[in-house]
Amino acid sequence: MALALVNGRVLRADGLVQGQCVLVEHGRISAVLAEAEVRGRAAESYDLQGGLLLPGFIDVQVNGGGGVLFSDAPTVESIRTIAAAHRRFGTTAFLPTLISADLEVVARAIAAVQGAIAAGIPGVLGIHIEGPFLNPARKGVHDPAKLRELDASALGLLSSLQRGRTLVTLAPEMTTPQLIQQLVAAGVIVSAGHTNASYAEMRAALAHGLTGFTHLFNAMSQLSGREPGTVGAALDDQRSWCGIIVDGEHTDPVVLRIALRCRPHDRFMLVTDAMPSVGTTSDGFQLQGRRIRVRGHSCIDEDGRLAGSNIDMASCVRNAVAMLGVSLPQAVRMASQVPAEFLGVSQEYGRIAPGQRANLVLADEELQVLETWIDGDSSRAPAPQ
Repeated sequence: MALALVNGRVLRADGLVQGQCVLVEHGRISAVLAEAEVRGRAAESYDLQGGLLLPGFIDVQVNGGGGVLFSDAPTVESIRTIAAAHRRFGTTAFLPTLISADLEVVARAIAAVQGAIAAGIPGVLGIHIEGPFLNPARKGVHDPAKLRELDASALGLLSSLQRGRTLVTLAPEMTTPQLIQQLVAAGVIVSAGHTNASYAEMRAALAHGLTGFTHLFNAMSQLSGREPGTVGAALDDQRSWCGIIVDGEHTDPVVLRIALRCRPHDRFMLVTDAMPSVGTTSDGFQLQGRRIRVRGHSCIDEDGRLAGSNIDMASCVRNAVAMLGVSLPQAVRMASQVPAEFLGVSQEYGRIAPGQRANLVLADEELQVLETWIDGDSSRAPAPQ
């Protein structure tokens, strides 16, 4: 029987709308119609009690959660744990993210994602391979011993995922525009990150198919008066997508507000860069043999460097409203529709519209997640601790 979600405020293209019913059948949204029109249909009514019904959040950069770091344990069960940890905060689709590793580990991670998709673990859209093709000068907390240039020998591995999307973050100066073009032609989404590229190098990468910038402003060549760098290339380009971590730590909110004035809002997507501590009460974890301590939404290594984040996507949405001054509908789109478009899956994900997968979030006025649906299957979020 169909499920009729009623008595909520539904996020549509023109904002939050009252008096509409979202009809779910066979895991998809079959109709969005006035509540009066659902009377007489063979549907089970579900009262949303005035809550906000939003499209499920999509996170393209999830290193870990629930006490698990994907890079430490690239397995199907790790992905299952990470997915459950982030679902309670409204993330209904995500890319498990592998931090720079040997190619043998990259192969295991791809196999794990392939297995997770085959096993039907809810929300797994593919994999994000962040490194090892990064510039040591902008390595952040990535292990410099793992970093290497990208040559043709790795192209087959990076394009080997048979189901789902593959996102690769690389430094364009650690490869060639022609190899970037070959990756894109093989179906891989290419993003720039941990890069010291010049503006000219970045423009060449964009011309050869690079479409993203990983955690804008962090671990990349900065904008200056005589050399625009990677940041300048990102802000100057109007078609690529920029991931931003809105935790108040990775980038000053003032800088992000300036960035939002430079290019269309529908080219900025919220990402968490989440580490294992998300969904736990842990005050720290191990990363490549180093102790990382958790401080609020931040994760800090022994030298005081940021090492990912301890933030969830619902908090990023709240922060986008409070810190960046965007509207709630726009903040939600930056966590749903925009990443879906970046990944090329917007025909099925990111909006509340007929034909879309029934990936939905029910939240209260403070954007605390109350319940989620993935392909129509419901999960109540646990009460905040």
